[in-house]
Amino acid sequence: MLGLFLLLPVLALHARELPDYTPELLGLAMGAYGLTQALLQIPFGRWSDRYGRKPLITIGLLLFAAGSLVGAFAHSVVGLIVARSIQGAGAMSAAVTALLADLTRPEVRTRAMAVVGISIGLSFVVALVLGPVLGGAIGVPGIFLLMLGMAGCGLALLFLAVPPEPERTGGAESRPLSALLELLRRPALRPLYAGVFALHFIMTATFLSVPQALATDLGIATAGHWKVYLGVFGVSLAGTIPLILATERTGRTRALFVLAVILAGAAQAWLGHDHGHLWGVLGALTLFFAAFNYLEARLPALLTQAAPGAERGAALGIFATAQFLGAFLGGALGGVLLGRYGLSGVFWGSAAIALAWAAIVALGPAVSPFPGERG
Repeated sequence: MLGLFLLLPVLALHARELPDYTPELLGLAMGAYGLTQALLQIPFGRWSDRYGRKPLITIGLLLFAAGSLVGAFAHSVVGLIVARSIQGAGAMSAAVTALLADLTRPEVRTRAMAVVGISIGLSFVVALVLGPVLGGAIGVPGIFLLMLGMAGCGLALLFLAVPPEPERTGGAESRPLSALLELLRRPALRPLYAGVFALHFIMTATFLSVPQALATDLGIATAGHWKVYLGVFGVSLAGTIPLILATERTGRTRALFVLAVILAGAAQAWLGHDHGHLWGVLGALTLFFAAFNYLEARLPALLTQAAPGAERGAALGIFATAQFLGAFLGGALGGVLLGRYGLSGVFWGSAAIALAWAAIVALGPAVSPFPGERG
């Protein structure tokens, strides 16, 4: 995840320097990994049930390494699209989560899952800071080579540090497709699938546009972007923490969730209206990250509460598929908006997605995913 995140703040600026650059191709390069991740998340999870977790994680890391190698020698945006697609084909998230569950006792499993979640969140923050610095020092090809090294380290850890997995039973654990479709249609879970789709659509579209606004409109050198990201992310915690505390203390989960979605949309609208003044961009990004941090933590928490234990793994697989599909379309459609309407079009498009999401949550299904509430 750190490797994938490292490219977010620098890929858009790198692609603009390539000979075949178009906004549409840039969007595909930004989101290509999400499409292959979305297509293969559930198959990888099912195959790991049948053939074992470690073999599938190994295949996933090898694909990630192969994509990184292709990316290091890519001299066109099309080459970047191919590289990112191969990286995303290593869709091992479900297999990793399942292996963690296999190797932990029930009484410590939640804690172990929380540690994994925290590590992913930290990797996002670290990548926002390191990405621009590495982009200035070794360039995007160097970052791809660094990702290749990370894949090698992952393989070493998998075989040298991770305990042997329990013996498989021939795939009896694999959930039938009809059961997956029932989980996909379940009213209490649909808003959460839609929510993670929308959130990662907006996030990918944001990093398609913001680096270009910082570099082109504000004249900030790429190597200095880390100061912006680190500053706004740090200040945004002053907004995220009160939202979390209010959720725990008041129990007004739906209202606060809708408020966070509206704040994310307002930040995008603010950027759409004016991304040419430094303090305005800083304020909008701070507001966005305050909402994003809260929503990124609340969505999986709500899913684990709404999905019974026996169905939680399958629901998380669908949830991950929706997440990566949102990342793909955020890049692909964001690129179309960028080509037709410029940076403002991308921000306003993201604001519209947030508005639609807020309406879905506010109106609510007949069965609510929010604890203690009904739609």
